[in-house]
Amino acid sequence: MEIALDISGHTQLISLIGKPTGHSKSPVTHTLSFKKCGVDAVYLAFDIEPENLPDVLNAMRAMKRWAGSNVTMPCKQAVIPYLDGLSAGAELIGAVNVIEKTEDGKLIGHNSDGMGFMENLRKQGVQVEGATMTLVGPGGAGSAVLVQAALDGVAKLNVFARGGGKSYKHAEGLIAKVREATNCDVTLHALEDLDDMKACIAESSILANATNVGMGEDCTDTPVPAEFLRSDLAVADCIYLPLYTQLLQDAQAVGAKAITGIGMMNEQAAVGEKIWFGIDMPVDEINAELNG
Repeated sequence: MEIALDISGHTQLISLIGKPTGHSKSPVTHTLSFKKCGVDAVYLAFDIEPENLPDVLNAMRAMKRWAGSNVTMPCKQAVIPYLDGLSAGAELIGAVNVIEKTEDGKLIGHNSDGMGFMENLRKQGVQVEGATMTLVGPGGAGSAVLVQAALDGVAKLNVFARGGGKSYKHAEGLIAKVREATNCDVTLHALEDLDDMKACIAESSILANATNVGMGEDCTDTPVPAEFLRSDLAVADCIYLPLYTQLLQDAQAVGAKAITGIGMMNEQAAVGEKIWFGIDMPVDEINAELNG
């Protein structure tokens, strides 16, 4: 889609840094949003190797109109030593995907993945504060969801990871930090223990899948047996291709609220725009124009 731009001597830049970035839809999405919101800014993607981050971030500090950035792999962890500070969530997660540039030129790292997931739950009418939640998969996206759920007031969080694996070890360390930093009662469980999973889901009002099980157009795999689901459960997936995974189809079959991963993707983008410019991204309007 072609977007008419009014570029001026005051136009600001928001970037995406990492590698590869050429496939990203973020430049057209955010630039369209900026235009609709009356923000004189464009969004551009740059392929950056981790070893070039010191030069890139120094340039960002020095260039007045370079107003912030998104960060993608392989730079999400590598960027941290070169920033001036981290949000509470980014510090716990140990990964950054949004860089805020403050008025005095400092660069602050945020992680919007978990924020987007939790905001999407709220927009779907799900009560988050004080809830009991079961999370399957505490890896990349799952770590962000785990941390933000605890920060946002989830009272009890049951986390399932493959027993004895790298993800399980990572989750042990992350959960210890989350327990220390929040009031959330977080417990770690083995993904293979289905009896334990059934009991945890039975006490939960929210079930979240952050694994890649179910990804792919014709995939019928699911991380959670269908018989564990019930009508008063909110079931949310981080996957957005397919839009309705087998897990979400099973949720719909029992009358549960099925929440797709596209909402998380949209809301994390909106979090970035709120951080950079204080604007509310018109998510539905942009989706209709780009995908309608």
